[in-house]
Parts: sequence; structure tokens; C-alpha cells
Amino acid sequence: MREKISENLKKIQQQIKEVEIHYLKMILFNLKTGILWMLRAFIVGLVAGGFSSLFTLGLAEVTRIRNAFPFLLFLLPAGGLLIVWLYRLCGIKKDSGTNLLITAVHHSEQHVPVYLAPLIFGATLITHLFGGSAGREGAALQMGGSLGNTLGQLFHLDEGDRKILMMSGMSAAFSAVFGTPMAAAIFPMEMISVGIMHYAALLPCVFASLVANQFALNMGIQAEAYHVTGIPAVTFESFGKLVLLGICCAVVSIIFCNFLRGANAFYDKCFKNPYIRVIAGGVLVILLTMLVGNFDYNGAGTELIERAIEHGETPSYAFLLKMLFTSLTLAAGFKGGEIVPAFCTGATFGCLFGSLMGISPSLCAALGMTAVFCGVTNCPITSMLIGFELFGFEGAVFILLVISVSYLFSGYKGLYREQIIVYSKYHPKYINRLSGDENFDGEDYEE
Repeated sequence: MREKISENLKKIQQQIKEVEIHYLKMILFNLKTGILWMLRAFIVGLVAGGFSSLFTLGLAEVTRIRNAFPFLLFLLPAGGLLIVWLYRLCGIKKDSGTNLLITAVHHSEQHVPVYLAPLIFGATLITHLFGGSAGREGAALQMGGSLGNTLGQLFHLDEGDRKILMMSGMSAAFSAVFGTPMAAAIFPMEMISVGIMHYAALLPCVFASLVANQFALNMGIQAEAYHVTGIPAVTFESFGKLVLLGICCAVVSIIFCNFLRGANAFYDKCFKNPYIRVIAGGVLVILLTMLVGNFDYNGAGTELIERAIEHGETPSYAFLLKMLFTSLTLAAGFKGGEIVPAFCTGATFGCLFGSLMGISPSLCAALGMTAVFCGVTNCPITSMLIGFELFGFEGAVFILLVISVSYLFSGYKGLYREQIIVYSKYHPKYINRLSGDENFDGEDYEE
């Protein structure tokens, strides 16, 4: 009996030892993997953050030069010719922008060229120098993704790990350029596929975003921040008005995307040659600027955003003009991004809505900014984080409300035609459709 008990005790001790060894190996593996990803993300954050910080400083300088010498606007067609020539020189005949990175994450056969980062860097500076209406975050995403992919190749990583570094680079670049590290960490994971999150990239994206943000701050680049005034009490009346604002912002986001698609269709039909196309686009932007009589709608639109949120004052037609200027600029072949123009469109529309509905124009401008961004990107979590980082938590309940409404009512179209809608916005249903699918507009096509 004693021998049997002793034998059983030895077996139990052996099993305990095996379990301990197993868990020790697992802990060591997790520790090794985590440290390795933090080191990789740190390098990506430094490289993409440094590159994007230089990009931000460059944009500030060319904007200063453009404001000092307004006649540069008349050289916009020449700047467009230079951009098209540079892209042709690098062998890129049809640039798909951020869609290229989304496709690369989804499909292994998609190649992201090393030279994409310096190319979009220079092309965006040219666009802003001569007064094109474009943003900067879209360019930053392309730079960060290209740099992350290049570093992944230098590290000899496999396809899956390179995709994670690509998303980390996008987070780092977005964080350095716009100064919202929380939103930047989540955005690439959320934008790739609507309905699911690529959580394997969470630690690298967070780490790269924080490193890049600190790098930018040390370079003297201050994070964006706005002071929202007139936040009302939470009542049925304020809730009702802001639900209506969310619905209206969803409609505006659909119109914004259709403006861009319509401008592309217009240029495709009327100007087949890319050089003629970019010249025509430059001339149209010049003529529109002369008709408007000011430069408010050239560049990214940050001045309009500040006036809408800080002062609650913008022209009633500002959101329409910003959509028109941006669509004519980007569809012609100029480079930049759609995100800040979408912010500007939402802020100016929200300001108008607040004035008409008797609720704080400043608050509505802030909410409109995040809600239209949500509608055009299909990224509600990122939109909420942007709202919290830019405007604080005093109006957090309204930020959550308006973004949720905009996300539902904006349907399935968005800025990124390669973005996959994995799950329905209306039901717990797997649909797996591209947002760029022209035959996919809503509930009727889900079956």
C-alpha cells in the first residue's frame, strides 16, 4: 500500500513538474514575443515618427510660404504636372493611395513599393505649396505603411508579421502628424475590415503610436486641441437634436464620398490623359478660388475647423465648398488625403446645424467633425477616441451618441473602396463585401 501511495505521489509530482515547465515555457515565449514586438514597434515608431514629423514641419513651412505669396496658386497646374511626372517616373500609372495598403494587408500578392514614402511626401508638399485642397493624414498613412513594410523586409519577417509592422507604421505616422496617439493606435486595425479588429497588431500599434507621438512632441510639434463651449445639459431635447445631427452628418458623409466618386468619373470621361487631367484640375481650383474671393478652402482646412469650434462662426455654404474643392483636387491627381477635409466638412456643417437648431455651434462643430469622419471611414471607435483626445470628456456622452447614429445611418460606402465590410451594420450577419462594390448599397444586398 505504501509503495503504491509513494508511486502515485511521484507521478503527481512529475505531472506538477511538467505543468510547471509548460507554463514556464509559455511565460518565456510570451515574454520573448512581447519584447521582440516592442523592439520592432519602437524602431517603427522612431522611423515613421521621424519621417512624419519632418513631413508635418514641411507642410507648415509650405503653407506659410503659400500664404505669404498668394500668386503661387497660379502655378498649381505646373505643380500637378510635376506630381504626375514623378509618379510616372517611378512606374506608378494609377495610384490607389491608402487603398493600396488595405489591399496589401488583405492579399499577400499586393506589393507596397519602398519609394512610396518619399514619393507621397514630396507630392503632398507640392499640392499644399500651390494651394490644392487636400489633407495630410492620408499621406501619412501611406508613408507609415510603406516604411513599416520596408522595415519588415529588412527584418526578414514573414508575410503576416510584415502586415503587423505595416499597420504599426500607419499608427505611428497618424499619431505624429495629428497628435492623437490613442486614436492612431486603433485606426489601422479598425479601418482594414469593418466588423472585426486585428488584435494581433494591438501591442505593436499602441507602442509605435506612443513612440512616434513622443518623437513629434520633442520635435516641437504640438498636438491638436480645441476648446468646446456651450455644452448643454443632458435632456430629451438636447438628445433629440443631436440624434438629428448624427443622421445629417451621415448624409453629409455619403455626399462627401459621392463628390469624390463624381469628380473621378468627370475627369475619367473628359480628360483621359493624366497630364491634361491634372492641368484641368488645377485650373478648376484656381477659378473656384477666384470666384470665392479667398483662400479659405485651399490647403487642409484647419483654419475653418478652428473658426467653427472655437468661435462658432463659418459661412453656411462652407461644407459644400470644401467638399467641392477637395474632390476636384484629389480626383485630378494631386496628392494628400481626405481625412482633414472630412473633418473640415463635418465641423463647418455642424456649426451651421447648431446655429439653425439653437444648440451650441461650437459643440455641434466638434460633434460634426467626428461624426462625418466616422461616416466616411466606418471607424466608430477611432472616431470616439479622436473626440475624447481633441475635445476632452466633458461632452463625452454626446460624442458617443452622435458617432453611433452616424455610423449606422452612413451605410456601407466610404473613402476606401478596398475596405471590407465583414459584418452587417444592422444585424449580426456575415456579409464580407467591399465598400467599393457599386452593387452593394445596403440591406437589400445583404442576403
